[in-house]
Amino acid sequence: MLTQEEINHTNWSQSVAGVCIRDGKVLLARHTYGNGTGKLIIPGGYLTFGELPEETVVREYMEETGVTVIPGRLLGIRFNEKDWYAVFAVTYVEGEARSDGDENSEVIWMDIDEALKDETVPGLTKVMIECAIKTEGMVQTDYPTTSQRTILYTDLK
Repeated sequence: MLTQEEINHTNWSQSVAGVCIRDGKVLLARHTYGNGTGKLIIPGGYLTFGELPEETVVREYMEETGVTVIPGRLLGIRFNEKDWYAVFAVTYVEGEARSDGDENSEVIWMDIDEALKDETVPGLTKVMIECAIKTEGMVQTDYPTTSQRTILYTDLK
């Protein structure tokens, strides 16, 4: 449950998630609220003000699953009239996957093929898993800038 301070510092129009694949399995969390109740989704959440998307995905993975990850390729971004949602491929570093007991009721490593067929895995999650198993995606690209908190993603190889 969020505190009032967390609610006030959350940027409800910017959210991220990450696809973590390890040994042919993808890490999924069974959502406990809203439209996603009961669905197995990729972990993620909303940015706090002043936080970069890459920082958020690391924080959300730790909070929701107990797993430490490193964000990599930008797999996709969904825009609508009120917000955006960016999804990264993330690399497993360490940690035992477990539920946070709040936003999810279970966290599991599921075989990729099984996840792509499972009816409790939403379409957007399936598309992002499919993107993650491909080797393409946008990567961080260095460029001359005076801003220290600006990150550019391109498909330049």
